[in-house]
This record gives sequence, C-alpha cells and structure tokens, in this order.
Amino acid sequence: MKIVLVGAGSKEFGPATIRDVLLSDAINAHKVEIVLMDTSSAQLPAMRTYAVHVAEKLGRRPRVTCTTRIGEAVQGADFVITAIELRRYYHWAQDFHVPRQYGFRQIYGENGGPGGLFHALRNMGPTLEIARAMEHHCPEAWLLNYTNPLTKLCQALTTLSPVRTVGLCHGVFAGKQQLSRILGMPISDIEAYASGLNHCTWFQSITHSTTGEDLYPRLVAREREADPLGEWDEIALSRILLRTFGLYPSPGTNHIGEYLGWSQEFLGSSLMQFYYDPVEGHPWETGAVPTWIYNLHEHATDRPLFGHATPTREAALEPSGELAIPIIEGLRCGAPHALDAVNIPNAGMVPGLPAGTVVEVPAAVDENGLHPRTMPRLPEGVLAILRTQASINQLLVEAFAEQSRNKLLQAVLLDPSAQSYRQAASLVKALCALQADVLPPLH
Repeated sequence: MKIVLVGAGSKEFGPATIRDVLLSDAINAHKVEIVLMDTSSAQLPAMRTYAVHVAEKLGRRPRVTCTTRIGEAVQGADFVITAIELRRYYHWAQDFHVPRQYGFRQIYGENGGPGGLFHALRNMGPTLEIARAMEHHCPEAWLLNYTNPLTKLCQALTTLSPVRTVGLCHGVFAGKQQLSRILGMPISDIEAYASGLNHCTWFQSITHSTTGEDLYPRLVAREREADPLGEWDEIALSRILLRTFGLYPSPGTNHIGEYLGWSQEFLGSSLMQFYYDPVEGHPWETGAVPTWIYNLHEHATDRPLFGHATPTREAALEPSGELAIPIIEGLRCGAPHALDAVNIPNAGMVPGLPAGTVVEVPAAVDENGLHPRTMPRLPEGVLAILRTQASINQLLVEAFAEQSRNKLLQAVLLDPSAQSYRQAASLVKALCALQADVLPPLH
C-alpha cells in the first residue's frame, strides 16, 4: 500500500500523519510505503528520520522515501493525503488585515470572507497540480484533502478533476466536545449528526448513545443556565445561533462567523489576530510576520510576557483524531468505520442545497466504499446562510477556471461582509497586486 503525504514538511501535518499511519494495525498488516513529498526539501530529511524513529518504536517496517517531485511521489499511489500552504502566516496576515483596511467586517480570514477567497485562490493552482499528477500516475487513487479553505478547494477538485476526492476536517468533533461540556455528559454518551458546509455544520440530532433520549431539550436548558461569558471566543456565537435558529452549529465562533456579516461582536480576539503596530510597517513589508492567535482561550494558556513558552516534549504516540486513516482502513483493509464528517459533492444528502455543491455530512466507510448519510432538510434560515456560501464557492471556481477577475469580484460582492461596490473592487485590485506572484492569472 502506497500512501503519499503532500506537504510533509509541515511541522504539524507531517509528524501527526506519520504517527497516524504507523499506529494503524490494519494498515501495517500490509507492506507499506510512505512517501514524504514537499516542494521544499528543507524539512524532509528530518521528517524521514522521525518516521523511521516512530516505526522502530512501534515495531513497524515501512519503506519511507522523500521527494520534491509530485509526479514521482504519486506514481502508483493508493492514497494521497494533502495539507499544503504557500508561506502560510505571511499570506494569512494579508488575508486577515488587508480586507479590514478596506472596511470589510471580516472577523477572520482563513476560510470565508474576502480573505478566505484569496487564500483559496492561492491554493487552487497547487492543489489542481496534485490532481493532474494523480490523473496521470494513479487515476484510481483517493485524494484525502486536509488543506483549507477545505470546501472551496474540494469544490475546485470535484468540478475540475475526475480524481476521487474527499475533504476531511475535525470541526464536527470539536462541536461534539462543546456539546459534552454544555450537557455535562461524557462525549461517549452523545450521538450527534450534523450537516451543512465545512466550518458551518449544524447538529440535526443529538441523542443519548445508549437510551436514545433526545438531548436537545436538555441542551437548550443548560445553555440558558450557563455563564453568558463562559468560553466566549469559542462558543458565544454558537449559543446565539442555537437560540435564534434552533440548531447548534460547529466548530466555533471564529470559523462560523466568517460566513456571517453580523458576527463581529462575538469574537473578542479578532483584533489580536496577527497583531502588529502599523507605525512600524506591515508584516508583508517588514518580513516580521506576527504570531497567529486562534482565539482568546488558546492565547491565555501559555503566553509569557517575556521570553518564550516552555518547549513541549515529544508528541505522544497516539492518533491525531483526523479521519484519513479510518477511511484508508475501511476502503483498503476492510475495517468499517463511522465518520463524523466527510466533504463530498451533494447528491441529495443535504436537501435544499444545489446538486454538486460540496457539503459536509456524516458517513460510513467499508471495503465497498464511502457511504454518506442523507440528512433531513435544514431550517430555511440555515439554508439561506449556506446557499450564499455555495454560490460564492461556485463563482470562485469559475473565476479560477476562466481566469476571470470579474467572477472573483462577483464572489466578493456576494460575501456578507461586503458593504459597497467601490470597497469590493478596490480590495480585489489591491490583493491581486499584493499577491500577484502566488495567485493564478486573473484578467
């Protein structure tokens, strides 16, 4: 079995996915080849050394190779797992700050809003390059994508390439952890199913895993009893959406809020993200990219006033919780798994959203394939939020495929954070110039 990790030089994705592959008894019952691929060779020797080290600890005997050439990497592959970025924090600082300079009410800049659109455009070219290589060298392989903006990239892949693609994210599991805390119950006692778009999924059923009791009434009551400011940056917006729309969303304020035009008041850390003093120059001018703050809760854990946080010890040899390995075990090893969320083209699984729109739904996997669950129709208010994003994603793929700056402008104007034509047109012009070296041609 040949498994290729594209973006293997990443200090997060590389080691975590190496551990996941080597910890799987089902996968390692086969003769396994792990290919570590990255466009930069700088970290690949260290990642290979780490893989060999973990394999020895676990008594595994995989073949581990490295390459910077995508065609060589995917030749004869069974599974290709991707997590790629181009100068991640350098460009994210632009995605977060430049739209705000033009007055966009964007609380984040990773997956939604105008920042998310440019983030997606930067990653579409390299992502489609991987797919084209797979079409030629391993047309029957599966592409398991972790790269963000996940929905937008998977929409491009499933629209523009025949490669079998599944987008994977642990956001729904994060939502289940929040449910566990609010309900005051172990997560093992909660059975919950959600659907929607990645980073904006909605739990349509929450039941006790043993008794079958409907836990939604208890959730509504417990949320009302909870401290109004508790875990503010993590779930304040989710709580308001539960009260207003009747369903609890996942994964948290910063991600869900990217798809809403009125979410600013629910993310206290918004102004801390990539904080810098503009008097000293913008990060993309000085080269000093500031620290990325996920949210206030994370920031408070280990941020000394002087010096640096205490270095962490070597990561424990335990699964990351990401879903690529269960999918591989199901499809290739005959080990069935239930999956919280997969991102695939809509074929009626989310009624009310257009066919072909990449949606996030629960699924099962076994040797016979991937089996997505057809979900009940979401409330109209929720569908309205999702339909707008589905249209934006479609326009963005068309902008990429047609090299059309006008289609990109349409997508920006549809975004809930946009307020004027002049604002949108000016931002598109500014970011196209600022990121010209990493964007696809747009005319």
